[in-house]
Amino acid sequence: MSRIGNKPITVPSEVQVKIDGQHITVTGPKGTLERDIHKNITIEMNENVITLKRINDEPVNKSLHGLTRTLIQNMIIGVTTGYSKELQINGVGYRVVKQGNNLNLTLGYSHPVIFEAPEGISFDVPNANTIIVNGIDKELVGQTAAVIRTKRPPEVYRGKGIKYADEVIRRKEGKTGK
Repeated sequence: MSRIGNKPITVPSEVQVKIDGQHITVTGPKGTLERDIHKNITIEMNENVITLKRINDEPVNKSLHGLTRTLIQNMIIGVTTGYSKELQINGVGYRVVKQGNNLNLTLGYSHPVIFEAPEGISFDVPNANTIIVNGIDKELVGQTAAVIRTKRPPEVYRGKGIKYADEVIRRKEGKTGK
């Protein structure tokens, strides 16, 4: 029995939810998100409460039940408040500059790395060593932050590279640390 899937979702007053068969559209102050729901999950909306039900208790349907509820909840949160992910750049000479919607990353390569913003993503660069990825789609925000991090992942000896703000890099001592 899915504990998460059985929880009802309360829709705020500023959000409109439209259910068309297995397709759900959520519209709010920040934008619109759409998603197709698996055929084994049924969605019911009474006034401002969404409930989800599964067709049977097979393990696949149990996991889809909780997943679908979480995805819909993330859509509602996204169109009301949005999501953000903060990245930090560490290293001598490593920096970022915002150029329009794109990022110009100087990461110790022989050339600057230009990163173009996907549709629905915006960047904030409060200083030369911080990137904040903003958007309404939680999945897209996380994926964009992960792709930026792959341009220069943090290394364990000096800690240079791009890391998440809440990430802890376990440092190694090096050759002289015997």
